[in-house]
Amino acid sequence: MLVLTRKVGERILVGDDIVITVLDARGDGVRIGIDAPRGVKIQREEVVRAVAEANAEAAAAAGATGASGDDAEARLRAALGGSTQPTDPTE
Repeated sequence: MLVLTRKVGERILVGDDIVITVLDARGDGVRIGIDAPRGVKIQREEVVRAVAEANAEAAAAAGATGASGDDAEARLRAALGGSTQPTDPTE
């Protein structure tokens, strides 16, 4: 693992086409901006982990009970600390 120290406004170049910029640093948090080609997937690790866990739980519940896993979205929202109520994208 490469460990770097950067100040606000400084950048890190990854390959030829990815630029990471330190936008802000407050307390124990740092805001970064990532400029990358559209084809590059950029995901928060905790979200990927929560989705994988929700999928595993849904598969186990469906296998054990024969259920369709209709409440998988609610379990995922709960795992991420968000609302357990589905949202209407048209509102």
